[in-house]
Amino acid sequence: MNPFKLHNLATAPVEATPILHAAEKGLGFIPNLYAHLAEAPVALEAYKDLGALLEKSTLSPTEQQVVLIAVSVKNNCAYCVAAHSFLARNMVKVPDNILAALRSGQPLPDVKLNALATFTKAVVRERGWVSGSQELNDFFSAGYTQRNALEVVLGVTMKTLSNYANHLTDTPLDVAFASEAWEISEDSGCCQKAA
Repeated sequence: MNPFKLHNLATAPVEATPILHAAEKGLGFIPNLYAHLAEAPVALEAYKDLGALLEKSTLSPTEQQVVLIAVSVKNNCAYCVAAHSFLARNMVKVPDNILAALRSGQPLPDVKLNALATFTKAVVRERGWVSGSQELNDFFSAGYTQRNALEVVLGVTMKTLSNYANHLTDTPLDVAFASEAWEISEDSGCCQKAA
């Protein structure tokens, strides 16, 4: 049995309620990730703030979703792959072929976005030790900058927080994201969930 509580506005620590209220107002529901993170209001605030900072980056909304989904696939986070696939498809309007390639861990049909996804996965796989790597060289050759590379690290940071929290709390997928449900594949990530 999962010991982690899915909080709502009535049960969450008071410090978490403004963020939960804003999520409910904006989305029409409180995502289960937020409901779990509410147990530690500083973790919920960090996740929200990291997302707001990533939105201020020079990466386009599509590029941001490429980073967030690539990290989530690499970390085998079914919840985040589904949630960000939903956002990417319905709010950002990421093309279906890009989204399908991201979700399956296949090369993206766009050269620049493929360099971004490949670099992002290398950052996760190598825990940031990518200086001088082919992935970094390809990232720069595709037109990305040093600033963009550090913005990718910001996206990796954001998703590491949520991916690991979801693994720890076994976050159930929200009904709203069910159409984008994603199965962990043996070759998608860096680590495998124990059977």
